[in-house]
Amino acid sequence: MTQTQPFSLPFAPDDIHAVIFDMDGLLLDSERVALATVAEAAAELGVAWRYEVGLALVGLNSKDGPAVIRQHLGEDYPTAALYDTFGRLYEVAIAEGRIPLKGGVTALFDVLDTLGLGRVVATSTRRSRAEPKLAAVGLLPRVHGMVCGDEVSRGKPAPDIFLAAAARLGVAVENCLVLEDSNAGVRGALAAGTRVVMVPDLLQPADDLRAARVPVAASLHDIAGFLATRRA
Repeated sequence: MTQTQPFSLPFAPDDIHAVIFDMDGLLLDSERVALATVAEAAAELGVAWRYEVGLALVGLNSKDGPAVIRQHLGEDYPTAALYDTFGRLYEVAIAEGRIPLKGGVTALFDVLDTLGLGRVVATSTRRSRAEPKLAAVGLLPRVHGMVCGDEVSRGKPAPDIFLAAAARLGVAVENCLVLEDSNAGVRGALAAGTRVVMVPDLLQPADDLRAARVPVAASLHDIAGFLATRRA
């Protein structure tokens, strides 16, 4: 009988004084909904769309996304109309409660409550959309702040959002644990000097992150179990 090895990380639980969460694809099972919605928006507009273009947008904010779309689909692509139509359709999905929590979120937040560890959400999503998404699943009262994509000058993979989140927590960046599902987010966390674990959703770690030996967790249940061994 094969014995499963316990989840471990290249640092100790006691090294972690606060946690910085990505939102989409990490706390919320929203990326699949977003990809389906942007395809629906393109179809409504009667313009081309490719699934891989949607994947290329994962982790990016709405300021950086249009350039990526034009790179793939042409400089004359109607990015503004696509974003407007996507936003209208996506707001309906949020209002209808079609975006559930990812597995392990509740268990991890319970552990953080027990330990009294601070937590901030650092999301590429703008605040006016991020807050309703977290409120809809009951997470908004359980976080100690947010830094959103429209509140930093440079989005992921720049380090700005993580440095701002650490400052919001009042914790040194090297003692913050960033949890991210996207390659762009992990790169930003590394640039900021935080400890980071990737919890893949739609994307697996890119070659540069594998080369950097970024730790990978199967789910947030792994992180909950790891931090539960921390001294309160």
